[in-house]
Amino acid sequence: MIFYQEPDDFDKKFDVVGCFIINCGQFVLLHRQDDKPQGDTWGIPGGKKNDKEPLIKTACRETFEETGLAIRQSKIAFFKTLYVRYPEYDFVYHIFHTTIDRQAKIKINKQEHKDARWLTPQEALELPLIGDLDGCLKLFFGK
Repeated sequence: MIFYQEPDDFDKKFDVVGCFIINCGQFVLLHRQDDKPQGDTWGIPGGKKNDKEPLIKTACRETFEETGLAIRQSKIAFFKTLYVRYPEYDFVYHIFHTTIDRQAKIKINKQEHKDARWLTPQEALELPLIGDLDGCLKLFFGK
């Protein structure tokens, strides 16, 4: 469940970043390996923030680790912070975005992901998405 403001009983376990990488109305989605948490679902590049690591640096690091795309911090913009509650834990989700000049080939980390695609928001909503990503897509793209 997504909250736009921190609930009173929120018990944050960690911070996570996600980054929409956009080109010509499409963005990158990564297909998680089956053995990963929420396996066989699709999500945007992202991951947990390291201790004391600035959020924007986390966004750049995770984007590079998961896609092979080296994006400078000056090219990534902050969108929104959301508070997410899963049955097992709560976490804070920081959404970033960037626009790139061309649909670069994505170099996935095969231990984490099994595929990558450039998709429109509508196409993405037809896939099995990682928990609550559908709400994030609708919020970000205004769908």
